[in-house]
Amino acid sequence: MDDILLLADKVRNNLVLGESHFREFKSAFEGRPDLKRPRKVPSICAGIAEALVSFANADGGTVIVGVEDDGEITGVPHSADDIQVMLNSVRTHVYHNQQLPLNNANKLTLNNKIVLYFSVNKGTAMIYQLPDGRCVRRKDKSTMPESVNQIQFERQEVKSREYDGQFVDGALVTDLDIKLLQGIADEYIKGLSVERYLQQTGLAEYAQNGLRLKRASLLLFATNVDKWHPRCQVRFLKVNGNMLEAGENYNVVSDEAVKGNIFELLITSWEHLRPYLAYKTEFGTNAHFEQKYIYPEDAVREALLNAIAHRDYSIANAIEIYIYNDRMEIKSPGALLSTITIKNLTELEGAHESRNSLIARVLKENRLMRELGEGIKRIFTLMHEKELEKPELYSNGLWFRVTLSSKTVSV
Repeated sequence: MDDILLLADKVRNNLVLGESHFREFKSAFEGRPDLKRPRKVPSICAGIAEALVSFANADGGTVIVGVEDDGEITGVPHSADDIQVMLNSVRTHVYHNQQLPLNNANKLTLNNKIVLYFSVNKGTAMIYQLPDGRCVRRKDKSTMPESVNQIQFERQEVKSREYDGQFVDGALVTDLDIKLLQGIADEYIKGLSVERYLQQTGLAEYAQNGLRLKRASLLLFATNVDKWHPRCQVRFLKVNGNMLEAGENYNVVSDEAVKGNIFELLITSWEHLRPYLAYKTEFGTNAHFEQKYIYPEDAVREALLNAIAHRDYSIANAIEIYIYNDRMEIKSPGALLSTITIKNLTELEGAHESRNSLIARVLKENRLMRELGEGIKRIFTLMHEKELEKPELYSNGLWFRVTLSSKTVSV
């Protein structure tokens, strides 16, 4: 049982990682640096609840009280009764009758100082509010106001939102690519074991019978992903023409697929797609042959990454990429979440939400992806810089599609 991640170790690891979209530190003191005094208990309680509500309405996260913004442990100097009031704020300082999807609300001692540790999952069953009815949501390192209507989602989305966080019976650490996983764990915190990394990032938890893996860990790292998901793959269809025909006129000239866990898929699908971007080779000014591209490479890579990260894995279909003579369509299973609209995305407001919060967290903390809204903004910018037509975004009840045109903007 040496690989059980103790609560104190988890908190210390969070301090090493620093504040982020998933972590917030809160001091229990206030005042000038040379005249610090304990913060008032109601203020601390309100701050704890606001942060946890914002995390629950986003992608889940952690709040540590008794720590400065730079990670210095200064402790909670309050009485035992006051500390209990703070721990109870997860109930007393949220909207009436709402229960946060809480993992932890604990007091512990680090460096001979008391700190309070709270962690909450991404909410999937409701939108969470503060006692006065306000709604907030985490974005990067900030807590932002949000309207309930804007982040209200339909019941049909619940299954897809919960999918990557479900435990999988019979799945073992040996089902994962240990070499890949250890490399990622070392990048996260040097020397962290695979088992502890999985617990630290919420991909697994220790139970009475050992480590229990969540679906996200298998989708990200399984050596044989087919065993856990039948369509963790990207399909490439090259169409001869600008329209897909049927029957005798069926004009798909090649239909291939690549598969693998998400980390494998990010590499192999890009390697497979990249040759479709080149349309001619020229003798460049540096006396070397150069390939000229129809589409900006980074725009296509961003669209592919968004599809892999944000698709609905509860639907057993593959991502499909259609390469026409005049455009490329990247089509991913699952409708756009109801908290985001096509208008939000096309107006480049930076609107985002992760359907697969655990998968998105791992990819983001490995610097492999941006948030959905930021990725879309980058695609639009890159297409504009190449004087190509604006990307077209479309969503229905079954899938989401990004279309990149090879046509230049008309003057």
